[in-house]
Amino acid sequence: MKTSWHYVVTGGAGFIGSHLVERLIGEGCRVTVIDDFSTGTIENLRSVAGHPALRVLPTKVSDCRELASIVAEATGVYHLAAAVGVELVIRSPIQTILTNLRETECVLEAAGQGAVPTLVASTSEVYGKSNKDQFSEEDDLLIGPPRLARWSYACSKLMDEFLAMAYVRERQLPVTVVRLFNTVGPRQTGRYGMVLPRFIAAAKAGRPLTVYGDGRQTRCFCYVQDTVDALTRLRRTPSAHGQVFNVGSDSEIAIRDLAALVVRQLASNSPLEFLPYEQAYAPGFEDMLRRRPDIEKCAALTGFRASTSLERIIEWTAASM
Repeated sequence: MKTSWHYVVTGGAGFIGSHLVERLIGEGCRVTVIDDFSTGTIENLRSVAGHPALRVLPTKVSDCRELASIVAEATGVYHLAAAVGVELVIRSPIQTILTNLRETECVLEAAGQGAVPTLVASTSEVYGKSNKDQFSEEDDLLIGPPRLARWSYACSKLMDEFLAMAYVRERQLPVTVVRLFNTVGPRQTGRYGMVLPRFIAAAKAGRPLTVYGDGRQTRCFCYVQDTVDALTRLRRTPSAHGQVFNVGSDSEIAIRDLAALVVRQLASNSPLEFLPYEQAYAPGFEDMLRRRPDIEKCAALTGFRASTSLERIIEWTAASM
């Protein structure tokens, strides 16, 4: 018999995962982290290191021999382990596809044996080349051609979603899928192309802030603690099972304006420089000009709305660096 709430967090040493682990432990839960530290780091869990409620298994999900037994005695699973970042996707498309598919397959198979409630983290990338003003969970999806590695990440995460929904229909597994929109905050690294930590690091060092393309592409940035709030609300809402939810902010900003805001916020003298996509990534690279979520579905069910301003996000992220 379960003696307390126990959650499995795959990718729990990553940027979002580590904040989620802290939240769960702070709420009195036991947490088992499964992470191979390919993009995460044990340093991200420093605040809870040695806590009796935390167990860390340094392994890939697909290599974890204890996975089935760990999941079987869990209250729920947060599956966050995935290949991350545009630069990694472009550089290692095989690793990207196989990591996203294999790890999710293993998690769902383990959870399916005991109908353990599972939240699968997907991405706004699945909306592909859509040019709508905002993206709804019920939209048709428009993905670019397979010859462009840019779209391999989107397709692999979309297959994760299809597999999750197949487990819902065929094995009655209580699964919730969340499409994350540009989560940012402390512990995020610019190592894999993440824009905000890149800009902040450059501004603090007095280097030029490199904007890809003309900088008119827009994004909506959500503070990591807000994202974690949404994840915990959805995982604990049974009526969310079998559904897909956008999670993020709907406050939109152009990337060139984001760069300028970082410079002002940090009182930096750094200039902006513009780099064509084909020089930043590869010939034929395609980007989404807008990525604004319709967030009403999640708000209606859970009451969640992102509440942290971009100015605060920049301030707190810069301080953490």
